[in-house]
Amino acid sequence: MKWSTILKISLDGMHIILYNGLCESIKTAIVKEIVMKNIIPRIAAIHDLSGFGRCSLTVIIPILSAMGMQVCPLPTAVLSTHTGGFENYTFVDLTDHMEGFLEHWKSLNIRFNCIYSGFLGSPRQISIVADFIKTFHQEDQLVIVDPVLGDDGKTYDTFGDEMIQRMGELIRYADIITPNITEAAFLLNESYPEHMEETKLKSWLLRLADKGPKTVIITSVPDNLSKNKTAVVAYNAKDKRFWKVSCDYIPANYPGTGDIFTSVLAGSLLEGDSLPIALDRAVQFVSMAIRATFGYDYPVREGVLIERILPNLKAPVISSSYQILE
Repeated sequence: MKWSTILKISLDGMHIILYNGLCESIKTAIVKEIVMKNIIPRIAAIHDLSGFGRCSLTVIIPILSAMGMQVCPLPTAVLSTHTGGFENYTFVDLTDHMEGFLEHWKSLNIRFNCIYSGFLGSPRQISIVADFIKTFHQEDQLVIVDPVLGDDGKTYDTFGDEMIQRMGELIRYADIITPNITEAAFLLNESYPEHMEETKLKSWLLRLADKGPKTVIITSVPDNLSKNKTAVVAYNAKDKRFWKVSCDYIPANYPGTGDIFTSVLAGSLLEGDSLPIALDRAVQFVSMAIRATFGYDYPVREGVLIERILPNLKAPVISSSYQILE
């Protein structure tokens, strides 16, 4: 068969060849398919950036890059260090620039396979993130909101009732939310539980799912069966299943482990893992990072030594420890 003309079209760095003689509807369908799909999964990561101390973007970017993802950071603030354990740090609020990022990316017709937000410093930033999600919405997209509000039964110093309320409004746009047990309590206007019976835990998961997200994951849950364990629990509204992954408790409170957990979770789901396998991979990686660090006389405030274990993200899943909660 002879082709009279070769038309080369460059879209998002990919070259496709359309031959004269193909009907226009087929050409249009091919072009649309290429535009809609990224060669490499692309993630918009809306977080702060600390120059020193492993948390937020300084762990999110290397983890997701190691998993084969393109991370497009939208920084909410730039700090000389993170705020946990450091004093006299410098802080540059980027709220006034976030909408500029949104508008420029919109003009470029950038498409994201995943939108992932974390620490947000003000109600205005929450509104900008909500606008971002609505602006860049597309089919088969994963929207993850880590509703950062506090830990150990307390809100962070700069957060009050308005932030809790606005974060509760933001999660309705999410496919997945990943609060710790403290944040789950705030979102539900409940007291922080020292112990958590399974029936009550399921009730919390269902109530959070009723607020909009398809999947609810709660981290740092006390394990009633053992004081030496904590758990991550999840509920998937699609199949109405509850999941649990337990891990050994290590007496150290490193910054950034929540960011690490959600990053591995996001990467695993984008790689095609099921929810329980993604939970298992995320829990195992965080546990491995803590163990790789805990044996050293190393400042807790600097975070875990992820550089030592990043290659493990490419290892096959050999075993899993997730449980189905009946």
